Amino acid sequence: MPTQEQQTPLEHLVKVLHLGQPSAYRNHTYINGESLYFPTGRVYGGQVIAQSMVAAARTVDPDRLPNSIHAYFISAGDIRQDVLFDVENLRDGRSFSARRVNATQASGAILTAIASFQKQGQDGVEYADPMPENVPDPESLSSAKDLMEPYAGKSPFADYYATKSPFDIRHVNSTVMLGSDHTATTNDSGRQLVWMKADGTVDLPQLCHRAILGCGCDQIMLEPIVRRAGLSFMTPGISYATIDHSMWWYRDVDINQWHLYVQDTPTAAHGRGLSHAKVYAQDGTLVAAMAQEAMLRVPEDEIPRH
Repeated sequence: MPTQEQQTPLEHLVKVLHLGQPSAYRNHTYINGESLYFPTGRVYGGQVIAQSMVAAARTVDPDRLPNSIHAYFISAGDIRQDVLFDVENLRDGRSFSARRVNATQASGAILTAIASFQKQGQDGVEYADPMPENVPDPESLSSAKDLMEPYAGKSPFADYYATKSPFDIRHVNSTVMLGSDHTATTNDSGRQLVWMKADGTVDLPQLCHRAILGCGCDQIMLEPIVRRAGLSFMTPGISYATIDHSMWWYRDVDINQWHLYVQDTPTAAHGRGLSHAKVYAQDGTLVAAMAQEAMLRVPEDEIPRH
């Protein structure tokens, strides 16, 4: 078994998602999970969402896969501490199972979520919005790893995206990691297209592919808000945090393959912004959808005036 230093970021993520041995008391199941490194020193939101899904799945029949999760972030977690997941069995119906997950550390709750699981193989109405046409192939675009590598020695965030992220992220638009998008600001639009896949290959059950998708999406869900606001992650004094996050899965996911995130943000006010995304497999299949609300604050003199 390779040590953490010998593991790739993707291999370490898979290890973190395995979680510990569960213990049960009445209708609650308790499972421990370790934390990933993240340059803020706080527990990465995508990690705790993905772990919550895996923890909840430990308590449902294997023929039921997650169809949705709705999570609220309560307080910042500490990456130096493990996370305890308390899974409460709310209901097992003929088609769906519902679970409540509370994630806690020594200081108290960091996340609470409701997860739903559906029995596979059910028929019903089916349709989907088509994937946008004429999107550049991901292999023709620059990876965030390559874009951030020149700055890796100057910024822990740049170093994370260059060397420690388990995902290969490729923006069709200019990235707001390094600067604001003047075209988006002029057009008052946060729309962006992003390709993403695992940076490596995994052979895992479908549950884990869906969990890894949930982990990865949190790295880009805030970007449409930053983009439409005329800001970048380099804006002096910028601060941000996810408030809540919801995901829905409609078809199987293969995290080894490229997925296109079609993202936008309809509104922002009171220091909060809402973003959403549709996620397509490279063959055009719409596999998932998600929405996230985030807190975003910048000093008054850094707010762009349109």
